[in-house]
Amino acid sequence: MEDSPPPSLPPVEAEGRYFDGTSARPHPVSLRLDDRLRIDGSDLTRDWNPLDLRAGDSVPPLMRVGPAGAAERVEFSDAALAAALAQRSPDLHRREEAGSVLRLVLWSVAAGVSVLLVALFGVPHLARVLAPLVPDAVESRLGAAVEPQVLRLLGNPPACAEPAGRAALDRLVARLVAAAPAGGALPADLAVGVRRHGMANALALPGARVILLSNLIARATSPDEVAAILAHELGHVGVRDPTRSLIRSSGTSFLLSLVLGDLTGSTIVVAVGEALLSAGYSRDAERAADAYAVDLMGRAGGNGAALADILERIAGDDKESGSLDWLRSHPVTRERAAAIRAQAGPEAPARRIMPPEEWAALKGICPTSEP
Repeated sequence: MEDSPPPSLPPVEAEGRYFDGTSARPHPVSLRLDDRLRIDGSDLTRDWNPLDLRAGDSVPPLMRVGPAGAAERVEFSDAALAAALAQRSPDLHRREEAGSVLRLVLWSVAAGVSVLLVALFGVPHLARVLAPLVPDAVESRLGAAVEPQVLRLLGNPPACAEPAGRAALDRLVARLVAAAPAGGALPADLAVGVRRHGMANALALPGARVILLSNLIARATSPDEVAAILAHELGHVGVRDPTRSLIRSSGTSFLLSLVLGDLTGSTIVVAVGEALLSAGYSRDAERAADAYAVDLMGRAGGNGAALADILERIAGDDKESGSLDWLRSHPVTRERAAAIRAQAGPEAPARRIMPPEEWAALKGICPTSEP
């Protein structure tokens, strides 16, 4: 008979998001923890034994849990539920040891080969070779370590989570994810957030994390401009450009951190944030992300040409003001804008990716005054 925790503890309820492990589409669900973790959503019911649950890598207050050995999981940010789950799931943070010796051997060999590649071909080539080989779990841990450092360098901007705006953003992300081509599916643990900041920019980080800065939304004149920028960053995420850029920028420090297993210590963290904020992508990477964004916007029913519109406008504004908010990491050229519009086609400007009321909600995701 299956073991279960004693039912005497009071139940805890919260809201969360369910991921089925095969796509990045989130499903809003209600969570209830008593002797089981019960998950209920539209056309969705799950009933998990807390003794079988394992926690995935995440940045507090976000918590990600699912049954050991299974791909499906739920995410939530409720502190009471997190505390109760930790109390009732003794193996919640246990890491599986199977294959650890083999992984250590493989990573040791990879480290030796990496040093050789550095000597023979240099870091840029090494970054192209290694980025696709970094395990998802390692990249997730790296993203969890990098994001706080990037936010610190930005002045620790507060998160923007006005409910109606957050819901509009979630629907936009879900629409883009659902439209992704089968051969270019986005990571299942994709996380998109908005931070209040005067810079007009968007950042893709390792571990399928994207940060939109609020001034980018404020300066957009249509929802398709925001969606196109987001789609561009998703293009970088899909091919692991952030990890590739990080390896190229930090070089042997990154490799040493992988060998030592120190993805949060001084070896890697000191240089990571600045590297990701200041290091741009290659022209080929930018063109590929542009093409991906235009294609994704078309599949999602949006205006792909809006990417060129907002890039040109922000570039012009920044040149006049002496700022290089966007240009520093996303240089805009006439050829680039022309290529975007040519791919989008003449009918693209007539499309809108979301209705006016959702656009108004998204524009208000960062209230003008703090509560």
